[in-house]
Amino acid sequence: MKLLIVNGVNLSLTGKREKGVYGEESLESICAELEEFARKHGHEAQCVQSDLEGEICAILHKAEGKYEGVVLNAGAYTHYSYAIRDAIASISTPVVEVHMSNVHAREEFRRKSVLTEVCKGEVLGFGKNSYKLAMESFWL
Repeated sequence: MKLLIVNGVNLSLTGKREKGVYGEESLESICAELEEFARKHGHEAQCVQSDLEGEICAILHKAEGKYEGVVLNAGAYTHYSYAIRDAIASISTPVVEVHMSNVHAREEFRRKSVLTEVCKGEVLGFGKNSYKLAMESFWL
């Protein structure tokens, strides 16, 4: 199984910003671990990151037919990007929404996702392990 892991806005700063929320590990390190995690389970994963809303939409469109699933951490776009929501709804490739932090225990504006209702599921609050749990949901 091939999975695409998409990281959105500001996630390139993981390990540098808000370490109490996102940890001290870089996104590059986390992605390398996730790709290895997939290999150990007989699967393939590719990580990408973009701060650009339209580029994330294009990445989702191109996932169609190339990947069996998408793990998406859209960052702050989660809360207001109807463009990303519509991109998810327009493809048949299932998408699992991921957040490293428990967004429901944070600021009020983070508690609403415009993406959740068009996603296969949602995993949040387990740090980088949120990604692993989402990945496992595709092959269990």
